[in-house]
Amino acid sequence: MSLRGLTLAALLAAALTAGTASAADASPALDYNGIVSQFMCTECHEPLNQVNSPEAISEKQYLQGLVTRGLALGQIKQAMVAQYGPQVLARPPASGFNLTIYILPPAVFLGGLALLAYTLPRWRARSRLAAATPITGAPSLEPDEARRLDDELTNFI
Repeated sequence: MSLRGLTLAALLAAALTAGTASAADASPALDYNGIVSQFMCTECHEPLNQVNSPEAISEKQYLQGLVTRGLALGQIKQAMVAQYGPQVLARPPASGFNLTIYILPPAVFLGGLALLAYTLPRWRARSRLAAATPITGAPSLEPDEARRLDDELTNFI
């Protein structure tokens, strides 16, 4: 190879290296502290960033190694699931039975709203009807019974 060919090869290698470096800069490196909260301790069932059990320390070290290798978040999650099982994820995948976690709370909330919309007008109508209905009282007291009741009430107080 001639000097000109070596220079051209060196320039091409430098351009490729610069292109790779700028591509690496375009995808920001993951921060361990930023993603540790997305995982759970499989023994404690607590967020990984809040516990220090031996199992949690082992998981944290494994996670730190994955982050240090420069893997993407999806790859890190796959590796953690492969190592510790799906219970390591703080937010389970929305598939299968786990889908109920995402569907059930809004469904219960909407069902509660529908129940209120159905029962509240009935309760209000019943209370309006009760307010409009005159209360039939007990027969009035005889004068001596009223006097005795008043005496009892004054002694009571």
